[in-house]
Amino acid sequence: MATLLLLGALFLAFSNGANDNFKGFATVWGSHSLGYRKALALATIATIAGSLASLLLAGDLVQQFSGKGLVPDAVATTPAFIMAVGIGAAVTVIVATRTGFPISTTHALIGGLVGAGMATGGGVDLARLGGSFFAPLLISPVIAAGLGALAYSLMRRRRREADCACIIEAETLGTPAADGSALAFSAALPRLVVASDATCDSLTAPGIRFSIARLLDHVHLLSAASICFARGLNDTPKLAALLVAAQLSGMRLSVGLVALLMAAGGLLLARRVAETMSLRINHMDATQGVSANLITAALVIFASRFGMPVSTTHVSVGSIAGVGTGAGTVDWPALRHVLLSWVLTLPCAAGVAWAIATALHSL
Repeated sequence: MATLLLLGALFLAFSNGANDNFKGFATVWGSHSLGYRKALALATIATIAGSLASLLLAGDLVQQFSGKGLVPDAVATTPAFIMAVGIGAAVTVIVATRTGFPISTTHALIGGLVGAGMATGGGVDLARLGGSFFAPLLISPVIAAGLGALAYSLMRRRRREADCACIIEAETLGTPAADGSALAFSAALPRLVVASDATCDSLTAPGIRFSIARLLDHVHLLSAASICFARGLNDTPKLAALLVAAQLSGMRLSVGLVALLMAAGGLLLARRVAETMSLRINHMDATQGVSANLITAALVIFASRFGMPVSTTHVSVGSIAGVGTGAGTVDWPALRHVLLSWVLTLPCAAGVAWAIATALHSL
């Protein structure tokens, strides 16, 4: 039973990585800022960093997803319950991954908790389910979409032809003194000039000159890495909670195993979900990508710090759809299919977990 529990938890971590690891860099590949392989490598590194940081910053999520408080404590620590939760969520996530749908592992885990709780006869605390789990999951993508549309509307005001930024060095200006016998000197402050390349070329000896487009590309990559970091920070404790609750390993070893399997899943099976998020939902440019990524990273890190179980998938898709709505580039049929997969995630995971828990209970 211990071996099966361990395999089930690690299978879930592998499935999670396959479905989620690339999502932070979806806008980078979608805007053609990087190729798929380079984007995947950076996404994996950032995810591992977030997983390790969860040891310090996201301990509350381990308690949330151990099942304690949602089902009776006596049920939450039983091997049958833990195994049913893990397998129910893992099967749902891996099926969605192979069909190219970016679903939420968080959503699948909640479905597994509900289905296994019902099958074991312990019941589910519906008030806690609604307040602590459903509310953040439902509200977060709506907030992300609204903020994404707002962020894009602000960023697109930049004139695209004004791509050159120059800092003009300060000049010392001389003026006659009051008595007319000497000069009084005053120093002018440096000036920032944002204009076209031709205008910057005509300036005399600018102190610093850089391209706004290139700077935006660097910010885009950093924002993508921050999302993957935030996802590792938010998801790793949820998956490690299964191993900790089953008393199979300590927190540090659990996080290490989960991080390793998440990285492997992303490297091997991320391509189909990457295509859906990068190339189908919204056709992005760098401005849209930066807008969506900054919103996603900020919301997920905030939620992780305060123990709120939001879905990086929901937040990321919400922000991508928001900036796409502002730009008029959303592929609505593709988005509807993704939303439908979200609706089906919880009942599918709950059904598989219920069947597993019932079978184990009868045995």
